[in-house]
Amino acid sequence: MSLLSSVERAPRDPILGLTEAFKADDRPGKVNLGVGVYMDADGTVPLLECVKTAQDRLAANPAPYGYLPIDGLAAYDDAVVDLVFGDTVPRDHVAVVQGLGGTGSLKVAGDLLRRLQPEAKVLISDPSWENHQALFSRAGFEVERYPYYDAEAHGVDVDAMVTALGEAPAGTVVVLHACCHNPTGYDLTPDEWARVEQVVRERGLVPLLDMAYQGFATDLASDGAAVRRFAASGPVFVTTSFSKTFSLYGERVGALSVVCADADEAARVLSQLKIVVRTTYSNPPTNGATLVATVLGDAELRSQWEGELAGMRDRIKEMRVALRSGLEQARPGIVAEHITTQNGMFSYSGLGKEQMVRLREEFALYGLDSGRLAIPALNPGNLDRVVDALAKVWP
Repeated sequence: MSLLSSVERAPRDPILGLTEAFKADDRPGKVNLGVGVYMDADGTVPLLECVKTAQDRLAANPAPYGYLPIDGLAAYDDAVVDLVFGDTVPRDHVAVVQGLGGTGSLKVAGDLLRRLQPEAKVLISDPSWENHQALFSRAGFEVERYPYYDAEAHGVDVDAMVTALGEAPAGTVVVLHACCHNPTGYDLTPDEWARVEQVVRERGLVPLLDMAYQGFATDLASDGAAVRRFAASGPVFVTTSFSKTFSLYGERVGALSVVCADADEAARVLSQLKIVVRTTYSNPPTNGATLVATVLGDAELRSQWEGELAGMRDRIKEMRVALRSGLEQARPGIVAEHITTQNGMFSYSGLGKEQMVRLREEFALYGLDSGRLAIPALNPGNLDRVVDALAKVWP
């Protein structure tokens, strides 16, 4: 028997596997409601004007593509700290490395935390983004869940969440969604964040805030408020992604920032982060980080980006309102208020696996079995079709 003859076939990724099935479907009018990608009203991934301008500037002054430092492009790292933390903490108190998107940044965080606290557990929300479970399990952690989603109340069960965190052993790593919770779309209020931050600090837990959608809920400042709250009160790990907010999916632009007690601690943490990076992918790519740094470092482009980000956010909200209104008109008795109270790209519709299978098989509408729907996939060209199908399977 050869080394590879006993290798088992791994299960499909629930999201990427859904996309494969969608692509293989030859029925007209099919809609992919599962993929986590922002699309405009024409159903295409946009190239932001601020990014295009940055591209043109870089093309006008071509430079060689040498290796970046292990921790990434310095201008990019500084721009990330400024965007995420503002003046909450001194720059030299933050150890930051450019990451391969949000996923790569979480991978680096998981590997470092495993080295620092090998006996600790990791807590993620119930439910959470599927990759949270996989990433931290692969890093060697035992991963458990804290209560989050209240299906009956269509919201967050913050009392159960705080109780569970209050029972977690000191040193437990707690993964929190900074805004636009994936997959539910339900976020904590400022008062609820205060309760969570208090119990995390009182219990000596290690907070890791994953922020992939800053600016997709309310605005940059409001969406980043939870991160700054934790940064002001002690150590915190923060992963950032610009895939959605800059529409730079294929560039894999992210970062891991660790807020430390002082500059000396930050320097020591950074030295360990660089070892993780060096032994994982050596150093990060250049282009995407340069584009982001160019936009964030120029006042005019930064303002343009914030305007385009607001446009994406507003379109998502408009589609939420249209979906809710359409459902309630299509079938009297449907209660869909929760669709418009959720934030970000996704809606936890309340549909179960049976309904989601029907949507795929009967109507060529593809969403996850959990009932998560990607709102940016909706547009004026497919909204009526989606509403009609959802109304037919709505429980």
